[in-house]
Amino acid sequence: MAGLWFEEFKDGMVFNHEWSRTITETDNHWFSLLTMNVQPLHIDAHYAAKSEWGKPLVNSLFTLGLLIGMSVNDTTFGTTLANLGMKEVNFPKPLFPGDSVKVRTTVLSKRESKSRPNEGIVNFFHEMTNQDGLVVATCERAALMRKRPAAAA
Repeated sequence: MAGLWFEEFKDGMVFNHEWSRTITETDNHWFSLLTMNVQPLHIDAHYAAKSEWGKPLVNSLFTLGLLIGMSVNDTTFGTTLANLGMKEVNFPKPLFPGDSVKVRTTVLSKRESKSRPNEGIVNFFHEMTNQDGLVVATCERAALMRKRPAAAA
C-alpha cells in the first residue's frame, strides 16, 4: 500500500503494520559503528555480559529508526515531505539482538498547514512491541504531508 494523502488520514486511525523484523547482532554492530557510537553495551559481548542485562542491548537510535521506518509503507511512502519532529520518545523495556518486533501507528491529529496550502501536518503515535507483546519503544512524530493533487482526485 502506498502512503496516504493528507486528506485520507482521520484522527484515531490505527495501522497494525504487517512487517515484522528480527534484529540481528550485525544490525546492532553496524548501526552503532556507522554512527560512531562505540558504547560497549552495544558492541562488546564480553563487556555487556557483565552488565545488569547480561548481553548486548540494541542501540536505541536504531530502535527509533526501525520504529518509524516500519510504519512508512502504510502511512507516508511517497506522500510525505518531511519529518517535522519527534517527541516523547521512550524505551520502556530493553531490546536485544534476536528479538522480533512489530509496529502499530495511531493518528493523533491532523491540521492544514498555515503557510503551505497544498500540505498539512499529521501527528502520529508509533508503538513497537517485541515477540512477547511487550512495548519496547514509543514516540510521537509530526510529518508534513502532501495533499492529494488535483490530477489524482
